[in-house]
Amino acid sequence: MSIEKQISIINNEVKDKAELIAVSKTRSIDDINEAYNQGQKKFGENRVQEIVDKFNKLPKDIEWHMIGHLQKNKVKYISEFISLIHSLDRLSLANEIDKNGKKHDKSINCLIQIKISKEESKFGLNIDELDSFYNEVKMLKNINILGLMGMATFTDDIELINQEFKEMNKLFKKMKAIDSNFKILSIGMSDDYKLAINNGSNMIRVGSKIFGKRNY
Repeated sequence: MSIEKQISIINNEVKDKAELIAVSKTRSIDDINEAYNQGQKKFGENRVQEIVDKFNKLPKDIEWHMIGHLQKNKVKYISEFISLIHSLDRLSLANEIDKNGKKHDKSINCLIQIKISKEESKFGLNIDELDSFYNEVKMLKNINILGLMGMATFTDDIELINQEFKEMNKLFKKMKAIDSNFKILSIGMSDDYKLAINNGSNMIRVGSKIFGKRNY
């Protein structure tokens, strides 16, 4: 099925419930242009070099989302144009983002990444670290915290994924009650975005469902 058709199907499924971030990591310029020509303007990448290269080659009205683990020494390369960093997970990174935001006289939009899976390969804050982390980061002038991001366990166990998403939604509601600036709950990917939306997600990150399975 074509990229255009897949985007149309997903947008019809999510309707006004969630924003679609097309995960374009490892995908070609032609593939991204195909999605762009269908009206998709928000794309997610997980490598700084790749996102910079694509930013330079593709239309400037694209909103780029950094969804992967971000090294603080790479922040300077994306800080001027990035629309949203999904993976804020430590204070040293927050300080670096704030420093670069100040350099460009802007507030950089971020989501705090929560580790809801027990998988060692996943990044993010533990849930019990969120309050103290938030209290420190909110003092920084050039970071704008808009919500939370989480990645469910890579498993066929729907009940486990559902429980992890429920936990994220509960946490998001708690933070939203504290800070009205919390507007985004970014959970759900190609295999579980419908379940995520049922648990309050309003931003989904979908790659293989749009572009097909990666060969590498």
